[in-house]
Amino acid sequence: MKNARYLTAREAAGELNVSVDSLYAYVSRGLIRSEASGHNRRTRRYHADDVRTHKARKKGRRNPETVAEDALHAGAPVLESAITLITDDCVYYRGRSAMVLARQRSIEQVAALIWTGNPEAEIPELVSSGGSLVSPTLEMGLPAFPDMRPVEALQTLLPLAAREDYASYDLRTESAVRTGSRILRRFATVACGGTHGGGIASTLQQAWAPCDDHAEFLINAALILCADHELNASAFTARCVASTGATLYAVVTAALSAFQGHKHGGASEQVEALFKELESRPDVKQAMRDRLKRGEALPGFGHVIYRDHDPRARLLLRMLRETHSEHPAVGLAFEIIAAASEVTSLSYNVDLALATLARVLNLPPGGAMTLFAMGRTVGWIGHAIEQYGIGRIIRPRARYVGELPEETTSIR
Repeated sequence: MKNARYLTAREAAGELNVSVDSLYAYVSRGLIRSEASGHNRRTRRYHADDVRTHKARKKGRRNPETVAEDALHAGAPVLESAITLITDDCVYYRGRSAMVLARQRSIEQVAALIWTGNPEAEIPELVSSGGSLVSPTLEMGLPAFPDMRPVEALQTLLPLAAREDYASYDLRTESAVRTGSRILRRFATVACGGTHGGGIASTLQQAWAPCDDHAEFLINAALILCADHELNASAFTARCVASTGATLYAVVTAALSAFQGHKHGGASEQVEALFKELESRPDVKQAMRDRLKRGEALPGFGHVIYRDHDPRARLLLRMLRETHSEHPAVGLAFEIIAAASEVTSLSYNVDLALATLARVLNLPPGGAMTLFAMGRTVGWIGHAIEQYGIGRIIRPRARYVGELPEETTSIR
């Protein structure tokens, strides 16, 4: 079942260690989804994710402490969400393939899809007719941070913008969608250092790669592929903050803090450093071996969720090969991948693809992280809106493993 999306009845029953009749009972109770297999309407196939989930539930009933301990480390699901489904070979936003969306839709349409469920929803704040999209305070603050990466500048300036956006305290879905739109467009403004007009991807292309005919297409695709990835550390942070009733400005500010860690969004900068190191080495394979000998990790490889490849990375690198096959950075990326396959079983991830894109388009320092964070802002806002609708505070319990009190005092 390692890489399968669907199982036969016999495979599913075997995985659950039950009879086929018991499997049918699970299906009839809605615990496991099944559907017709191909053109044979009488043969059914069963969703492997549902089988894994039910298997985890059974394990949890037998050993609940183990499941609780593993749940926050890519283990059993801890929250329900209708936003993103991750399978072994694809990511889906509200049931639609992110791989298809990346080629056919704009980041604005994907934001509308994640926030409202409808990619055609009209959100005025997501459409710009030009001019400044920041508040006066935020606009005045931009020149004060010339040496800051856009992610750091946005996190610094968001609290200032929040002070002037009283509508952000209205957490109802329609109002939150509009607030989220303003935040996303302000992010684009900060990334570009001032005023702009047009779509978000177009704005970034004009500021970063005005002479590249493919830049807008690639930037838009990267933003969409990074838009959400279920309950990663920053998205979980966003949901926790939203559950307290905080505004979207506070949600995004907190999520950005989690995102910048070197084990999360900051990993893209490690990959950029790897590119710089390997560009000067005549033998990439030997350079990779040397890193392993020194006990250094290979940034851009491995992922806690995917058993095999990262489908987002595979698609983005494919697009780069389609549009910039002769660019040295594309050649180096695939040379790194080939060398890595001989020294590690880990597959490349989206950080490697984003760093490659940044070098192909000659983005400013931190460009890969900026694209990642701007795309992921869509998901953070979506999770916050979903959490607002639930209306409950996220408050898990901890299993105490410290020193026990010497004596217990009862207070009457």
